This record gives sequence, C-alpha cells and structure tokens, in this order.
Amino acid sequence: MKALLQRVAKAGVSADGQPVAEIGPGLLVLLGVETGDNDDDADFLARKTAQLRIFEDADRRMNLSLLNVGGSALVVSQFTLAADVRRGNRPSFSAAAEPETAETLYGRYCAALETLGIAVQTGVFGATMAVHLVNEGPVTIMLDSQAR
Repeated sequence: MKALLQRVAKAGVSADGQPVAEIGPGLLVLLGVETGDNDDDADFLARKTAQLRIFEDADRRMNLSLLNVGGSALVVSQFTLAADVRRGNRPSFSAAAEPETAETLYGRYCAALETLGIAVQTGVFGATMAVHLVNEGPVTIMLDSQAR
C-alpha cells in the first residue's frame, strides 16, 4: 500500500463538477492499494501518517505530527500509485488491487486514521475526481507499507 502525503494549507476534491470534500490545514493523502495488501498495511500506514513529524514547530523545524497540530486528512483513492513503468512507455497497473479489495482497505485506512483522532474527509472511491490543493513547503512524502 502506498500513500503520497502532501502537507497542505487547504485541499478539496470534486466529482462530476460537484464539491465532495474540503479540509483546512493538514494532509492530502493519495492512497494506492496493491495486490497482497492487507489490514496490517492499512493500519501501519494510518499510524505513520498520523505520527509523521512533517509540520513545523515554533522554530520552523519539521518536528510536529498531524496529531500535534490538530490537522485534518483528505484521503483520495489513487490506483495509479501502483503503476509499473519499468518497461515500455505505457504504465502497467497489474499490481493494483482489485476494486473490491482496494475499497475495503481504503475504508480501513480512513477508519484507522479516525480512531487515532484525525478528522478525515474522503473523495469518491473509483470516481474521476478533480483535486485542488495549496501545498505548504512544499512538503510531499511517499510512504510504502512494504518498506518497513
């Protein structure tokens, strides 16, 4: 499972031209579920997301977590994070989990964040969405549950 975290001043998502969700300061999380991922992967990434110290303290050092700053998370499903581009010019998405499994684990990740005390907003699973954000820093970090 992969999560691309972007520290944001604000972020939002719309589907079919209609606003779906919006957050203020926090993290935009693009979440990709791959074949073989399970509940442990979702729980691990949720803990890492909530506790990763990528927000600035009073000395402008990245020393605070999403939990410390009371920020929100906007979680958007992103199967293209499973892309394999090692061969040819067309990405292969064969590593992406089947939609039913991916949706279940996407929900598990969001629920785990909420259990940790993070306010969570979501996109629409499987929909074509427009995501807008104001990236702070910019700070963008990739998490991979297989790299623990």
